[in-house]
Amino acid sequence: MKNILLISLLIIQGLMLKAQNEDLTQYVDPFIGTQEMGHVFPGACAPFGIVQLSPETDSVQFFHEGKYNKDVYRYCAGYQYTDKSIVGFAHTHFSGTGHSDLGDFLVMPTVGKVQHNPGTIDDTSKGYRSLFRKETEAAEPGYYTVELDDYKIKAELTATQRVGFHRYTFPKSDAAHIILDLTHGIYNYDGKVLWSTIRVENDTLVTGYRITRGWARTNYQYFAMSFSKPIKSYGCSNNEEVKYNGFWRKFDQTDNFPEMAGKALTANFDFDTEEGEEIKIKFALSAVSTDGALKNLQAEVPHFEFDRTRSEVKQMWNKELSRIKVEADAEKKTAFYTSMYHSFIHPSEYMDVDGQYRGLDHNIHQADGFTNYTIFSLWDTYRAQHPLLTLIQPERSSDMVNSMLAHYEQSVHSILPIWSHYGNENWCMIGYHAVPVIADAYVNGIKGFDAEKALEACLSSANFDSYEGIGEYKKYGYVPHETSHYGASITLEYAYDDYTIAQLAKAMGKKSVANEYMKRSEYWRNLFDRHTGYVRPKTKAGDHLDNFDPLDTHGAGFIEGNSWNYSLYVPQNVGGLINEMGGKERFAQHLDSLFTMHIPDEYFEHTEDITREGIMGGYVHGNEPSHHVAYMYNWAGKPWKTAERIHEIMRTKYLNKPDGLCGNDDCGQMSAWYIFSSMGFYPVCPGSGEYVIGSPSVEKAVLQLENGKQFTIRAKNVSSKNIYIKSVTLNGQALNRTFIRHSDIVKGGELIFHMSSRPNKKWGLEGDAYPYSFTPVK
Repeated sequence: MKNILLISLLIIQGLMLKAQNEDLTQYVDPFIGTQEMGHVFPGACAPFGIVQLSPETDSVQFFHEGKYNKDVYRYCAGYQYTDKSIVGFAHTHFSGTGHSDLGDFLVMPTVGKVQHNPGTIDDTSKGYRSLFRKETEAAEPGYYTVELDDYKIKAELTATQRVGFHRYTFPKSDAAHIILDLTHGIYNYDGKVLWSTIRVENDTLVTGYRITRGWARTNYQYFAMSFSKPIKSYGCSNNEEVKYNGFWRKFDQTDNFPEMAGKALTANFDFDTEEGEEIKIKFALSAVSTDGALKNLQAEVPHFEFDRTRSEVKQMWNKELSRIKVEADAEKKTAFYTSMYHSFIHPSEYMDVDGQYRGLDHNIHQADGFTNYTIFSLWDTYRAQHPLLTLIQPERSSDMVNSMLAHYEQSVHSILPIWSHYGNENWCMIGYHAVPVIADAYVNGIKGFDAEKALEACLSSANFDSYEGIGEYKKYGYVPHETSHYGASITLEYAYDDYTIAQLAKAMGKKSVANEYMKRSEYWRNLFDRHTGYVRPKTKAGDHLDNFDPLDTHGAGFIEGNSWNYSLYVPQNVGGLINEMGGKERFAQHLDSLFTMHIPDEYFEHTEDITREGIMGGYVHGNEPSHHVAYMYNWAGKPWKTAERIHEIMRTKYLNKPDGLCGNDDCGQMSAWYIFSSMGFYPVCPGSGEYVIGSPSVEKAVLQLENGKQFTIRAKNVSSKNIYIKSVTLNGQALNRTFIRHSDIVKGGELIFHMSSRPNKKWGLEGDAYPYSFTPVK
């Protein structure tokens, strides 16, 4: 009997150990979202790394015949799944953005005649690009491989935070080459490269840099490139008209000359290879100097053991993915962990191993006591991506806030980032959305930054009068249509941002500041038209805009949305909005209409980032302003309808296919929505300290919190039919409210959903059951 018990105990312990050490990377598919609208890349990267080493399948130019080239939009990440040829492998990419840049330092292995021209997608013989077959292509977190058919070369990629690691297996040849193209880029155009250099330090080490002018107006990128085999010979071409060449003209700079420079520089490094011989390349990046790149190289990959690095990066990913462990069917696990993978690519660590980084002022700074980050797509990510990091990555979240405060200190305008990357502000989109990220972090207990400085920075950003109508917003209580043709959107988002300033000030005991910004948070009312029931733009004279069409997306007062969707953007006061719209029943009917109506193609056919696949009725999940809307039924006293909408969105808008994302992933925001929603709650109003309950789709989720505690979510009896909440308990006590507090989660414990095929229309309707709202629902 004792032996049986011992064997049973060992089996149980073995199963527990297996569960603890489960390889979660097996559920990640980097190809999901690589076709059409997702704009993600399939290549290798480490969690939050600055290197994203990935294939480029075309080199589309930003301009065609002097006009914007619409085809460039498909290549925001440099890759389209259905393409049949590869140009090369570049080291920097954005994940899921709707505008782009980067694609720095393209490397391509070739055999035969040296070609410095990439050629065309239709005819690979005209350049160094190569055909490939999908059956030879594979990817997993931290690894990518493909066979280049034109050259019979197997390409393999892995990456650490700052180093891209290539392994190319060649055929026998006395004309094997590695092409390094410093002219290539994403959203490229003639003149984007302001200057570039290549310096051959010895027969295995090459350094250099390039400066580009794109979305990042002045982007410095330095590199150190180390070969596993000595270079036989090398050369370059500089495809620009050089008007002054000084006394450099005494040299043939194209043939074995160790200092290459120009604005259109492509180089080749030549080798002899035996059949099946590997040439490995370590390619380190730095925004500071080539010396910084060399330090990064030595610190992160001091060897040429490719498989070792691949394994180590895979372990990094598994550790990060293990922050939430879910139980669900394989399909849902793939969607969940691929979403986590996408959510942990950006923001990216932006400093050398010694803590040096190039700041917004383009001077070199030392990160003191924090890790500096870049790529803040804040108009997208403040909604769910940053709240997710605040919940399960609080240390990184604190570092990101400190990075934003460093940006503020270096800013000549003395403001926080709007949309920033690589030591640049690109001023993309609206709002001052670093503010809610900071406020949400502080309200939820993250104190690893200077709160006084943070409030100062928030107030400075909210009072930068010359930016996007802030001066008029303060003067009129809204941004007039004459000032901006999407002034209604701006007003709504400023009002929410101001609410979060009030919450930050309140938490710090600054009552007068809190009161002032709570008043500003109600400016949305100044544009609400009770006659139509929608938010409508106003002129400086105080008149609502004539010829109002709530479906119109072009010059009608809204950016990346229309009044149907944007009128619901009052997360800080949903109760007040419901009251203005005629009460709970009428509001619920309004939401029903939004989700079931039909929008004619004419309303979005000229909009790049919206397609029919991203729309449910008139609700647009493929863009961010609507991401909270399905949860608003909770305030209307119909939480079971939130369950219906949430499950329909998860079932139809997140598919395990290359074209399975219904819109740009936007640096993890679309994915963060899925992560929260599949667990059963969502941060409708970051800064409130609350998550609004929806309806879980996974059977179990265990959050491994950084404070050492666990928070477990169980959805008992959940299935494709059992989507409705019958009852909820929190730590064994009945939970009849439709929200859960951040403080409830970080204490650890257990949230249990009892699911049913029929809605319990009595749950979540008591007087104190409703989530946060500045004005109670009448």
